[in-house]
This record gives sequence, structure tokens and C-alpha cells, in this order.
Amino acid sequence: MDLEALKYPIGKYDGTRPATAEERASRIAVIRALPAALRAAIAGLSDTQLDTPYREGGWTVRQLVHHLSDSHINAYLRTKFALTEDNFEIRPYNQSNWVNTPDGALPPEVSLQVLDAVHAKWCLLLERLSHDQFDRTMTHPERPGQTLDIKWLLGLYSWHGEHHVAHITRLRDRMGW
Repeated sequence: MDLEALKYPIGKYDGTRPATAEERASRIAVIRALPAALRAAIAGLSDTQLDTPYREGGWTVRQLVHHLSDSHINAYLRTKFALTEDNFEIRPYNQSNWVNTPDGALPPEVSLQVLDAVHAKWCLLLERLSHDQFDRTMTHPERPGQTLDIKWLLGLYSWHGEHHVAHITRLRDRMGW
């Protein structure tokens, strides 16, 4: 299997898809379903399997679970900042360093519980936004010259969860787990 297919098992994020009310509802449903999908993806894995990289040079299954928790906490907060500050500037973080902090050794269930809570709050918030609120803007220093909005953030993170769950499920398929 080629490296690109291993890195992007569902393809790269396409931020150009339209964000109709129906599409936003679909993306919120994907975010809501992530904790259950992730639980199913790691169900029954041993510690050795959890500590197996999804590809050579990639993160382990355990790191992917903790990364999703860290990342989606940030996404929720970015949504809140975009709603409450004009043209909020995202503060980036080094994801590779974050997956290597000591809390990354915790059982995955800890991060799944965090995802349960964050996604409950985030989905309720997203469901109650007006059409205009989805247009609230933010900038990202790693995307100079681009103005992003909550619609874009919603699309990115609905893709993001599915992307990492696919890393795990494809690894399980390849390994016969």
C-alpha cells in the first residue's frame, strides 16, 4: 500500500464542499458519532496493539485516540472564540509534541470520556447556531491570507475524526485484528 493511502485513508480534507444547512447537520452528526465510532474501532485491542503505529513512522493507536481528544478540545474552543471574538486568530500547537506528553500513556478510555463530554457540548452549540453565526471568522497563522469560518472548522473536524478512525480500522484489517 502506498504511503499516501496510509496517511489519508479517506482522502484529504476538501474545504470547498458546500455548507448547506443539510450538510452542516450531517457534519454535526458525524462529530456526535465519533466517540462511539472510536470506541468500536479500538474495542478489544491489547496494550501491545494500542501501542502499534498505524503505519511506519506514524502515531500509535493510543496516540491517535489521545490526539483526537486534544484536537477536538481545541476545535471546540476555537468555535467558542470565533463566536465571541471578532476575527479570532487561532493559536496553533505542535501536535507531535502533544502526543508525546505523559498523559499520552493513559488508557484510551480517559480520552474517550473527554470526547464524550466535549462532543456533547460542541454538538449542542453547533446545532443552535444561526446561519450567520456559521459565518463567524477566524484566521490561522499557518494559512496566511485566508479567512476561515465556523463552517470550514465544522467540515475539517468532521473529516478529522473519520480520518483517524480509518487509520485504526485499516490497521486492524491489515493486521487481521
